[in-house]
Amino acid sequence: MLDDADRRILRQYQADPAASSAQLAERAGLTPATCWRRLERMQAQGIIRGVRGVIDWRALGYTVEVSLRITLDKSAPRAFDDFAAGARKIPEVLEIQTFLGQVDARLGIIARDVEHYQEIYREKILTLPHITDIDALMHVARVKFDEQVPL
Repeated sequence: MLDDADRRILRQYQADPAASSAQLAERAGLTPATCWRRLERMQAQGIIRGVRGVIDWRALGYTVEVSLRITLDKSAPRAFDDFAAGARKIPEVLEIQTFLGQVDARLGIIARDVEHYQEIYREKILTLPHITDIDALMHVARVKFDEQVPL
């Protein structure tokens, strides 16, 4: 599906998504026209899904990060869907993951401080439907976080 030239382009693109196609072409050893066509093809195929702005939420005053492991009432036919729909409406929920196993879902939550987290937990999280158990994990340090794909 991808050849060596595509992989070179993607490596350069991951390293510097704001680079122009001419800059990417030079770094990948291709002509600008060839690089541009390949970028367009990879976007059309959904390999490149877009460029996004990444905002450091800590710089905005959010100092607390918590992971909540949620167990749902699986006897309710729409438990996952109803829970996810409610969790999507909470602005402080940055991530929702679902699992097969003992834990059904994980929410990644940010808060300004512990008091703000308690407010979110009591007023928003505990009102979500179909929850039977919650386990909270307070983040201490992010040891590794990398969205780059090995190419």
